[in-house]
Amino acid sequence: MTLEKAVPFSRNLVLLMSIACLISIGSLYYNQPLLVLMRQTFQVSVVQVSAVPTCTQFGYALGMLLLIPLGDRANRRQLIVILSLLNAIALLLIAFSPSFQWLVVMSFINGMTAVVPQLLVPFAAQLAIPTARGKVVGLVMCGLLAGIVVGRLASGWVGAVWGWRTPFWLAAIAMVGLAAILSRGLPAIAATVQLSYAALMRSLVGLLLTYPLLRQTALMGGLFFSVYCGFWTTLPFLLADPPFNLGSQVVGTMGLVGITGVVAAPLVGRLADRRSQRLTLIGAMIILVLALVILWQFQQGLIAIVIGALLLDLGIQTGQISNQTRIYTLPVAVHNRITTVYMVSYFLGGSLGSWLAATAWNGAGWQGVCGVGLGAVAIAGMVLGKGEAGGRNRREGEE
Repeated sequence: MTLEKAVPFSRNLVLLMSIACLISIGSLYYNQPLLVLMRQTFQVSVVQVSAVPTCTQFGYALGMLLLIPLGDRANRRQLIVILSLLNAIALLLIAFSPSFQWLVVMSFINGMTAVVPQLLVPFAAQLAIPTARGKVVGLVMCGLLAGIVVGRLASGWVGAVWGWRTPFWLAAIAMVGLAAILSRGLPAIAATVQLSYAALMRSLVGLLLTYPLLRQTALMGGLFFSVYCGFWTTLPFLLADPPFNLGSQVVGTMGLVGITGVVAAPLVGRLADRRSQRLTLIGAMIILVLALVILWQFQQGLIAIVIGALLLDLGIQTGQISNQTRIYTLPVAVHNRITTVYMVSYFLGGSLGSWLAATAWNGAGWQGVCGVGLGAVAIAGMVLGKGEAGGRNRREGEE
């Protein structure tokens, strides 16, 4: 019996997955508007406090590497519920942080346990019929992107009023509630493979060697996300300095630019279904270059920064959905492991981008941050320009 017959496509199920992504993805982004407040609490430098988002993203990458492959051999519903509860514990431990070292370590653990969205996205893609896969991925990604917006907005405002610890207390409660809902609402899907955990981990290398498309999209995804994380890691410090002198609530409100990605996600998904994903990736890079040029040239104007942030978000999400639609044309039985390879590269890129941007900020200011971003986009363009390996690999996956 095929998966589609066993578990019919359900709009309500996709809506539940989208809402679950909305709630759970915030764990990765609550800290970004709060970095200035954390720096003041623990009296550390910009580069030191950048270790909080850097370790969060690195922990997320490691969590995906070690935990997401289990989705191909375990009961996904049970795995998702357990990880939601573990993430709630990590969020509580962040709120409790008695020292900066504790905060950094718990941020790493928070990242490791916050991988629920990366189990839900391939889950939704697996349930969808092939001709609607891009649309379904786009809808679930709407929830994920909305969660980034809501997470930044809520943490920025709540942190400004009640301190940076409060958003983490509230988020822990939300994750416990989510675990209870998902334990009843998600279907129990049988494992797609019967491999040991060690064999699953070894197979990740095999997937990279087998699928050129996966290698290309993984590298491009990491480069795109490095631009995104570099921007959001350093933006609080730009806005805290003259001529702006703005606090965490404004940085959180800036997260509303993510609405662009939420609105664009289903549209990009449909376009990726009907047109060439290569074309949408080229469009994503053009948008990113335009965004970074605006941010570089007009850094003293708040309206220009908002416009640049809007374009940056649109470009990143266009690239992300295009890449994910491409990799989910590969065989269903390896979707979780493909997600692992892709998203590990994605968040390693984000972790590296956070560190590079903070270092560039110290050495060359905002121009340095934008220069690092433009360099990443240029490398991504060269990777895409390598050729037609992705198209050949997509046909192999369909056969």
